[in-house]
Amino acid sequence: MRLVLASASPRRAELLAAAGFSFEVLAADVDESVVPGESPKDYVLRLALAKSAAVLERLSIDETGPQDVRLVIVGADTSVIVDDEILGKPVDDEDSGRMLRRLSGRSHQVLTGLSVRTAEQQVTGVEETLVFFRRLAEAEVSWYLASGEGRDKAGAYAIQGLASRFIPRIEGSYSNVVGLPIARLAGLIGSLELG
Repeated sequence: MRLVLASASPRRAELLAAAGFSFEVLAADVDESVVPGESPKDYVLRLALAKSAAVLERLSIDETGPQDVRLVIVGADTSVIVDDEILGKPVDDEDSGRMLRRLSGRSHQVLTGLSVRTAEQQVTGVEETLVFFRRLAEAEVSWYLASGEGRDKAGAYAIQGLASRFIPRIEGSYSNVVGLPIARLAGLIGSLELG
């Protein structure tokens, strides 16, 4: 199997490698704007589909058609959801602070849409994890913002880093919160008929 990850996320690549997958990275550049009225689940799935489709198309052009039926492309998109609002990557530290204060002292969802496709087949899924934040003091918000860790992360935090001290528990897949639900992904890949 030739596995291609349609993502530039180093966290997704680390998770795949740690789980023993051999793969290539070919990032997909897609518009991540939310469509008005779109549900969070529809949003993450649409972006995952767009990423895997873009990479399949690029490989088809680059290689005059994906001849290898064992070519498998993985597209994924992860979002943090609070009260049905999608918290994407923050635009600046002020936006990060707003998000952290919103997450403080409550639970939120992390959704990852998955699209796993070959030239002829496609399977999809959406993984959901519930994440609990303890109440944050303003000094902790300031400290975390100064670290810069959450600047390029959905919801403005990284569970695998400094923000781990804010999260007493989760319900569901830990790797999903990092950015790629590995067990779910392995199941989707295993469901393909690769000959």
